[in-house]
Amino acid sequence: MSELSKDYLQTTAMLDFDHPAIQGLVAEKQWHTLSDYDAIGAIYHYVRDDIRFGYNKDDRLAASQVLKDGYGQCNTKGTLLMALLRAVGIATRFHGFTIYNELQRGAIPNYLFAIAPERIIHSWVEVYLDGRWINLEGYILDNDYLEQVQNRFAEQGKSFSGYAISTKCLSNPDIDWKGQDTYIQSEGIADDFGVYTQPEDFYSEHGSNLSGIKKVVFRYVLRHLMNLNVNKIRNNGIVSAKIT
Repeated sequence: MSELSKDYLQTTAMLDFDHPAIQGLVAEKQWHTLSDYDAIGAIYHYVRDDIRFGYNKDDRLAASQVLKDGYGQCNTKGTLLMALLRAVGIATRFHGFTIYNELQRGAIPNYLFAIAPERIIHSWVEVYLDGRWINLEGYILDNDYLEQVQNRFAEQGKSFSGYAISTKCLSNPDIDWKGQDTYIQSEGIADDFGVYTQPEDFYSEHGSNLSGIKKVVFRYVLRHLMNLNVNKIRNNGIVSAKIT
């Protein structure tokens, strides 16, 4: 591995894979005994399905806190994914974007939508395998949640946007690890800010989604209402087919 690429294996304040909880999880799952290909797949599917889709209090949480929360969205689940992969010696980097807020409609109830910025900070993880970088975005939604959306909108099996999804094929999105790129929101990308070695580098340059009083209200009130809505969808399905 080159001197430059060693930076993609570092622990940081956010990628705190030296934390006992993360080290304990890696040891319990024995991910360090797997080939790089299999370790990526096992960790990817763990983050996708065991860490459920939901809204944390902040984008800049440390990986150990995301693990403790047990849920997350694109940015926070991505932090945990990066940390777990680095913990087993697999290089990762951060790719920052914004997405249009309309793809979140449905996951975010209409009565809360006014607080959402038109463009929302978004990211995916890039993992280095066999001499190339592979884009990983399909970890955002756990399968239990995704299947409820697929069931409700089965007649829209192709292109779909809403409920935290923006994909060319709702019935069969590229979300499983097969050694190739995975995506679930990429069709809703607005701005591409490029790649960063560490997530902190991105957030120090671009900030996060909310600030001031909106951030306080989101942290203590709104995200809990959003998570109630997401859990209701996951557990009971979608009653209304309207996403606008």
